[in-house]
Amino acid sequence: MNRLRILPVLLSRGFSRSAQSLKNRVPEAQKLFQEDNGLPVHIKGGTVDVVLYRITMTLTLAGTGYSIFWLLRAAVPQKKA
Repeated sequence: MNRLRILPVLLSRGFSRSAQSLKNRVPEAQKLFQEDNGLPVHIKGGTVDVVLYRITMTLTLAGTGYSIFWLLRAAVPQKKA
């Protein structure tokens, strides 16, 4: 029972130490993404952002096409054998 009482104290200690050691990188990211260099936002982050954007768009288009295929297939009556 005593272990349950000290659990919140232990958790708060663990989270307070880890939060103090983290560096705030938001201002660096803001400078990068707000810079006026003529690039769209999805490319400003570099190669990783470009690859993630292309993967996301590919999956989105493939999913949309797949959905339309099954909607059209469900809308057309099947011939009875």
